[in-house]
Amino acid sequence: MKLASLKSRAPDARLVVVSRDLANAAAVPEIAASLQAAMDDWARCAPRLAAVYHSLTAGERPDAFPFMPREAASPLPRAYQWCDGSVYLPHMERMSRWRGLPVPEVFFREPFVYQGGSDGFLGPTDPIPLVDEAWGLDFEAELAIVTDEVPLGTSATIAAPHIKLVMLCNDVSLRNLIPPELDKGFGFYQSKPASAFSPVAVTPDELGSAWKDAKLSLPIVTTFNGTEFGRPNCAVGAQFSFADIIAHAAKTRALAAGSIIGSGTVANPDISLGTSCIAEKRVLETLGSGKPITPYMRHGDRVRIEMFDAAGKSIFGAIDQTVAQYARS
Repeated sequence: MKLASLKSRAPDARLVVVSRDLANAAAVPEIAASLQAAMDDWARCAPRLAAVYHSLTAGERPDAFPFMPREAASPLPRAYQWCDGSVYLPHMERMSRWRGLPVPEVFFREPFVYQGGSDGFLGPTDPIPLVDEAWGLDFEAELAIVTDEVPLGTSATIAAPHIKLVMLCNDVSLRNLIPPELDKGFGFYQSKPASAFSPVAVTPDELGSAWKDAKLSLPIVTTFNGTEFGRPNCAVGAQFSFADIIAHAAKTRALAAGSIIGSGTVANPDISLGTSCIAEKRVLETLGSGKPITPYMRHGDRVRIEMFDAAGKSIFGAIDQTVAQYARS
């Protein structure tokens, strides 16, 4: 099934079920007021939401209304946990070159993760606010999953059933703030502002045979200012699956229902498929010509992140954002 959250006065927005073709939606307050409420009681809510989904997709809901992505918040407008991973070796290799360092040996043994800000996410068509272009604004096209409650110590062999929803993510980064933050030895903070997620979150069964072993074998397509930027396959180049990341995250703590876990920037060894962030392209340009050419995002720039099924239909809807000037108060 496919679920979305429409903006409302409630901080967790209003849960709706969306038809398979993303054309229509139906409100379900009798089941759950918000997606977080549904995640908190998934065993009871999921079958009822699925029944609405099937009747909606079949055109049998008289209460259906057109689904408008511009009215959508991220599926979870805020979350108890946003744990973003980094599992793609090509991305790690390129970003290590950017920082002038080797790929850490530990990367080949366990996923890299950091805990991002989860108190508020951007909607899929919300502007990306930017105070200063000198901060080096970059997009990062990623996959993300939403879990139910994951017990402390859950192993990778039993983690996959905890994956209840799949989404796309734009993990916004401020590249020129990253090196000085990492040099402190205390991780990201200012360099990782609010991320955005796709208009719709889908259950893994919607992905068919493309979803296998907690990986998704489909291209994630990024368009920058109207020109295709990259379309790497999400299953290629991944050192670890989402089950591995869940197990790593749950090694010392339980994960609350509604936890979001990201894959990190999707990257393939084949550079003809482009990249999912500007920083990687700048590294490749430097290796090829001695200097970076593509600038980071500026006010007015637009990024679109989307994924399509075998028939060319959008699965999650598009993250479609423009950079906006933000004045400090």
